Amino acid sequence: MEHQNEELLKAWLRLSVGVNNEKLVPDMPYNEALICNILYWNMTEHPENKMTATQLCQRTRMLKSQMNRTLNNMEQKEIIIRERSETDRRQVFVQLNPSQLGAYQKQHQKILDMIDLIIDKTGTETAQQAISIFNQLANAAMEVWK
Repeated sequence: MEHQNEELLKAWLRLSVGVNNEKLVPDMPYNEALICNILYWNMTEHPENKMTATQLCQRTRMLKSQMNRTLNNMEQKEIIIRERSETDRRQVFVQLNPSQLGAYQKQHQKILDMIDLIIDKTGTETAQQAISIFNQLANAAMEVWK
């Protein structure tokens, strides 16, 4: 275990650099793509639950100031829309702009196509093992870095 922590860190950083790559998300900054993905899956899986910037901060671990700056940029580009809650005027909901949804889906498909190439290179069994390991690591990281 003495060098295992260093090796895991190196592998983690190499993967992070590979994912946070301009080729992977060429049309928008990484944080914008991350937020779009969260909003997209929330809209798809839980359309009744609207998300706030605070919830996005919790999911991404971004600082509130960084989240606000990113959301302002996304709103200027008309990627998202913000809507004040009718029941609690302090809450502002964030959602993908329906008129821009096709652009996000196109970008998302490009990423999936690149991931398919990775799966082709490593095999489906390795990809399935990676999913399991990534989920275990993510869960452990969330526990450690609460």
